[in-house]
Amino acid sequence: MSYEVIVIGGNFAGLSAAMQLTRARRRVLLVDAGKPRNRFSLASHGFLGQDGQAPAAIMGEGKRQLSLYPNITLRDGKVIRAQKEGEEFTIAIEGGGEERADRLILATGVSDTLPDIPGLRERWGRSALHCPYCHGFEVSGGELGVLANHPHSAHSAMMIPDWGATTFFTQSLFEPDEEQLARLTARGVRIERSPVVELLGDSPKLQAVRLADGRTVPVDAIFVAPKTAMASPIAEQLGCAFDDGPFGPVIRTGENKETSVKGVFAAGDAASSMHNATLASASGVLAGVHCHQSLVMPPAG
Repeated sequence: MSYEVIVIGGNFAGLSAAMQLTRARRRVLLVDAGKPRNRFSLASHGFLGQDGQAPAAIMGEGKRQLSLYPNITLRDGKVIRAQKEGEEFTIAIEGGGEERADRLILATGVSDTLPDIPGLRERWGRSALHCPYCHGFEVSGGELGVLANHPHSAHSAMMIPDWGATTFFTQSLFEPDEEQLARLTARGVRIERSPVVELLGDSPKLQAVRLADGRTVPVDAIFVAPKTAMASPIAEQLGCAFDDGPFGPVIRTGENKETSVKGVFAAGDAASSMHNATLASASGVLAGVHCHQSLVMPPAG
């Protein structure tokens, strides 16, 4: 069967894109590998109308609502290959089967690479966090840390005091410059230059961090921005252009969310350097709307 649009990824961005197209009465296939980036978090916060809900519950309800429309097909599976053949696109799904469509929307997400520190990975999404706007309120009032692992870490440390007493762990890699140091001091941020070598406590809770010099520092939650990579090779296979984001590559898109490959749109974390549930959903809406418009009003020539 040939579809008008295939959406790859059943996360906030992919589901939001599919909803616009399905309501436009287009034949849509949504393929979801079932491994969203936020699967480690117990709840999604700051998402209007969904605050405190588990990400899996939000996505499950989204799929249920989509399934009520007669013109969408929902399929579990991992897309392992995609290519453009003339004016159509063909995808291959792991385990067998190919599907064709006039347009593709990539909501393939990113994968996180955390600093190699014992105790960090098992606390990821619980007491080791990436976004204060997503998780800061839940850990507010405690002893908070910011683990430096990129040049913008000092900027993150300046924000965190709004949620609690903050220690900036430079890891002896990202020393604040004079201006940053003045701003951190004004915000009451403590600077710790001995590297964190271990997270301590009854996981997934965090009680303290051990430093390279042997000291322990009480910490209830620690913020760290992981390096990111594409969670799927599909965009690269299709020849999409990438930009260098602050944490990793980002699929290049125009204002209409179309990539450098005509007929391929992208949304969500894979196509943005700002990662947030609401922003992912909004970008999916834009991708779905503009994808529909490209079917209705294809550019001349």
